[in-house]
Amino acid sequence: MAAFYADENVSHYLVTALRLLGYDILTALADGRANQGIPDPLVRARATQLGRAVLTGNRRDYHRLHRRQPNHAGVVTDTEDDDIPALADRTHAAVSPLPSLAGLLVRVVRPNPPPAPPSP
Repeated sequence: MAAFYADENVSHYLVTALRLLGYDILTALADGRANQGIPDPLVRARATQLGRAVLTGNRRDYHRLHRRQPNHAGVVTDTEDDDIPALADRTHAAVSPLPSLAGLLVRVVRPNPPPAPPSP
């Protein structure tokens, strides 16, 4: 099972939900690196140093970082979702079949809502 490094913008609710699914997650706060304005490349470097994939909601910046330098322990980005258990389940479904996240960018997206029924 993947080990994650949750950056500062990951909800502690999501961290808890993923831990309940069995994931090993180190948060930036627990690593003593929260509230310091550490640039994303250094967060990713720290995660890679620890052999952990970055877990983040900061899609734009981490997608760009991945394109520029794909040598890392993995990056998992998600779209914001108030349904934390569903987001945790989608994250699990996206990463659990993968033997390794090294060098991968995994996008976890919120499904489109079903279309509204036509009005009479």
